[in-house]
Amino acid sequence: MPNISQRGQIMPPSPIRKLVPFAEAAKKKGVTVYHLNIGQPDIETPQPVLDAVRHSDFKILEYSHSAGNESYRRKLTTYYDRFGIQLDHNQIIVTTGGSEAIIFGFMACLDPGDEVIIPEPFYANYNGFAVEAEVKVVPVTSGIESGFALPPIADFEKKITPKTKAILICNPNNPTGYLYSPEELNVLRDICKKYNLYLFSDEAYREFAYDGNTLSALQLEGLEDNVVVFDTISKRYSACGGRIGALVTRNKTLLDSVMKFAQARLSPPSFAQIAAEAAVDLPLDYFDGIKAEYKSRRDLLVKRLNEIPGVFCPNPGGAFYAMAKLPIDDADRFCQWLLEDFSYEQQTVMLSPGTGFYATAGLGKQEVRLAYVLNLSSIDKAMTALTKALEVYPGRS
Repeated sequence: MPNISQRGQIMPPSPIRKLVPFAEAAKKKGVTVYHLNIGQPDIETPQPVLDAVRHSDFKILEYSHSAGNESYRRKLTTYYDRFGIQLDHNQIIVTTGGSEAIIFGFMACLDPGDEVIIPEPFYANYNGFAVEAEVKVVPVTSGIESGFALPPIADFEKKITPKTKAILICNPNNPTGYLYSPEELNVLRDICKKYNLYLFSDEAYREFAYDGNTLSALQLEGLEDNVVVFDTISKRYSACGGRIGALVTRNKTLLDSVMKFAQARLSPPSFAQIAAEAAVDLPLDYFDGIKAEYKSRRDLLVKRLNEIPGVFCPNPGGAFYAMAKLPIDDADRFCQWLLEDFSYEQQTVMLSPGTGFYATAGLGKQEVRLAYVLNLSSIDKAMTALTKALEVYPGRS
């Protein structure tokens, strides 16, 4: 039997999805599983977005432009203009989800062996994208005690080597929910200018900021050729299955390079581009109700968590995730135990082990990520189950 590649061997499994078989087994036993493990919102996809696809009228489902439909890219410039970001439609390349945008960014900006610095904990799939592009992730650790604030500038500078080509942030952050302040973004701007680095900014959760507004990296002055923004409709419009994202930069040379990768995969999904274009036309107050709903979920989740003896959860400023420290020996073991060996009134909760969001070995063993993507009643029941679980978990510390 032929060997698989070294790349295939080191490609990490998803810490968010690896427990799925245990959840499926629990459900077969009649246990209700509250899924707080994955960022799949229960908010309905807006009707006009779905109707745009249902009412589309064409004879051939053909390739789009490799950069995406021009009509959609032009529409996206009006979306960014709402945030005071002026762009030309040619500075946007539509991708197959935000994931492809990140992979294109890695591939076009970094050579094999180059390094990208990422504050940890970070979105676990960054590890996988780095393996695909053969680049090295260099973590800079932020701590739960500070609410996962940006680490000091000295911590970044200690990590910079001749191989360092970029810094990557997610703002608001997945998995911590941390919302970077303008002052923190200016620190990153200064580092990138000083060392001539790319600043990659994953802004998938831009609209979901509860204690202030999100400042886009595209709004940082003097960094126009260094900034690369990764975007997506997945969370914004509860359209995760559409697989439409975007890579945005004002760097013309980089755009030309990314375009070659876009051409090699031919084009992004056609139906989903129609849906995404319709989404831009949603009423400007569309997000008011959505944000209020997520904020109420956040408030309930954080309150219930911090009421549990031995648990600490900082208040996240954005996105729809929270990281919590639990009085447990091992997060991976605990999350599996919840599904395999525990239920309270035939209910349990599925969480993501914190270890999968760190690149530094040994970190996150007492932390879990919770996605508050379920309704208030379900979150309340899930927290009751978690409370009961921690009372009887054999590995409680």
